[in-house]
Parts: sequence; structure tokens; C-alpha cells
Amino acid sequence: MSTILDVKGFGKEFTIYHLNKSIKPIENIDFTVEKGEFIGIVGKSGSGKSTILKSIYRTYLPDQGSIFYQSERYGTINIAEATDRQMLYLRKYEIGYVSQFLNVMPRMTSRQLVEKSLLEIGESKEKAKQEAEQILSHFELDYQLWDTYPLTFSGGEKLRLNIAMATVKKPRLLLLDEPTASLDHQSKIKVRQIIEKLKDSGTTLVGIFHDLEFMEGLCDKVLDMRTKQIVEKIGGLK
Repeated sequence: MSTILDVKGFGKEFTIYHLNKSIKPIENIDFTVEKGEFIGIVGKSGSGKSTILKSIYRTYLPDQGSIFYQSERYGTINIAEATDRQMLYLRKYEIGYVSQFLNVMPRMTSRQLVEKSLLEIGESKEKAKQEAEQILSHFELDYQLWDTYPLTFSGGEKLRLNIAMATVKKPRLLLLDEPTASLDHQSKIKVRQIIEKLKDSGTTLVGIFHDLEFMEGLCDKVLDMRTKQIVEKIGGLK
């Protein structure tokens, strides 16, 4: 196996301007992820779990340390120092991100949104249509909703669409920030099936889940934010 992600001495500071105060919720984080692995991140609210994912995706710019990613196009690249152009490319072709929130263009239907995810990475219209229908069916999004705007969807429907848009591209690295937070049990099973399929195809994953049962047998290792240590088994966290 080869290392695809290497986080060294990572830290992030936030400034509360109206209080003229800075806080550093997270520092001295080190972990590596091998190609095809799934690492879970667990810890209490406010411990910095989402900050790590957002910094890998470069929504946040790290204040300390480095995040080395083994890119297919650029080779080894420090995301903390990557250019905006490089990050746009990586987000489009190599790194996917799924959160429990959905921000989409309201003038595009759910089918068009999933097809767009594939068209922008160079897939043909025919293949984009076929794969969009397959994944929307997998997540049991009602057929009547395929050609409607997601602005009217329930929270669970929006989340399933969000996951479909990110996973249909089969990214090399997929970041999952509480993607099952508002899903029912059956929908969680569908998400798990997609994650297992992506893992089998070689996708590397880093994810945050409060549901330890969901993670059982899915994660290869876990970063425990309490100790900042890697734990090999979920059972030791319960």
C-alpha cells in the first residue's frame, strides 16, 4: 500500500473579532492514510473533527503543519500551500466532500445535478444519464423527484442527493462530514453499501460519524480526538 494522505503537525486557529480573541481548537494532529483505506474521526462536538476535513478540502487554510496529498496530476502536493487553481482541479477531479448540508443551484433538477457531476469530469451525456439514474435509484430517491428542484426536498432527500452527487464521480479521496446525520436506518444502509463499493474500487475515505455501530467493520482505523491517537478497533472507543 502507498500513502495517499499525510497530515503532519496540523493546527488551526480562529479569531473572534468582536471579542478581539483567538482560539485554537485543534493542534498537533498527525496521521497518515494509505490508498484504499477508510479512517474515521471521532470526538466530542467542538474537538475539531470537521476542521480537519475542511482543511483537507481547503475550505479552511491550515495555520500550522502540512497536509500532503498524493495527487494523480500533481504528484505529492501540500494542500496547505496549493494554489487556488490547483485546488479547483483537485476538487473537480480527485477529492470529493459530503456534508450533512446541501447547497445547490435551485434551477437545476436532482437528475441534472448528478449528471453535471459526471459531465464536468468528461463523461459522455449517455453515460452520465445512465449512471445518474442508477445512483438515484440506489438511494431510493422517488422517481417523481428526479426532475424537480431539490429546494423543496426534505432534509433526508437533500442529503441522499448530496451523497449521490459526490459518490457518483468515484473520487480518489472522499471526505465525509456526518453524511448520515439525518438519515433513517434504511438510508444509512444505502450509504454504507456505496462506501463499501467505493472502497472495493480503490477510493480512500476520511469520515466523521457519531454512530459507532455504522462505523463498525467499515473503518480500517480511527483517529480519536481525545487522545490524538490512532485506534485500530472501534470497540475500544465505546
